[in-house]
Amino acid sequence: MLKIGIIASGRGTNAQCLINAIEEGRLSATIELIISDRPEAGVLERAKKHGLEHVLVRENEYVTRAEFDGEMMNLLKGRGVELVVLAGFMRVLGPAFIEAFPERIINIHPALLPSFPGLNVHKKAIKHGVKFSGCTVHFVDSGLDTGPIIIQAVVPLLDDDTEDTLAARILREEHRILPEAVSLIASGSITVTGRQVRLKNNASIEGNQAMENPPVSLTVSENDR
Repeated sequence: MLKIGIIASGRGTNAQCLINAIEEGRLSATIELIISDRPEAGVLERAKKHGLEHVLVRENEYVTRAEFDGEMMNLLKGRGVELVVLAGFMRVLGPAFIEAFPERIINIHPALLPSFPGLNVHKKAIKHGVKFSGCTVHFVDSGLDTGPIIIQAVVPLLDDDTEDTLAARILREEHRILPEAVSLIASGSITVTGRQVRLKNNASIEGNQAMENPPVSLTVSENDR
């Protein structure tokens, strides 16, 4: 089974969806360690509740950022972690950390990358008037939310959406696709070539999978095809 380590800064709902998937037998993996950089983070209580090893690593206790990254890296390496999952980790990892786990760090981001990287993504989506938003699981590279995309889920933006209502709908999708991404990696079902992440069985989307928001009411004639 795939040995995973989770790093999170907040409530830990995405960590919880992985815990649930493992406990329910839907994901062939073990959580070897959960790390948080914030003492008040709910993810630490979730780890304690499920009897999972967890540790607090505060950045302000280290002289340099590299030392902070190095401590987390050593903790994960020491427990044989094969995949690092950033589940709401609110910091950017340094190059040494990324090089220690090549194509073995994934992140869940609450937008359809490459649109709206970074923070305040729901505010940005509403301000820009996009018709769809969603979430992305991607491999982590040296950029800000720029790594190869593994899986995405799409939700429509509604006319009366607020940042909170949009965030809640997207979070439900995050909880669906994050375990799926980990499962694909655990089963060796994907290949990564440059920026392209593909299923090894060459599965593809068939038929008319298009979505519109608002829905298009005009019928397409044969002459338009």
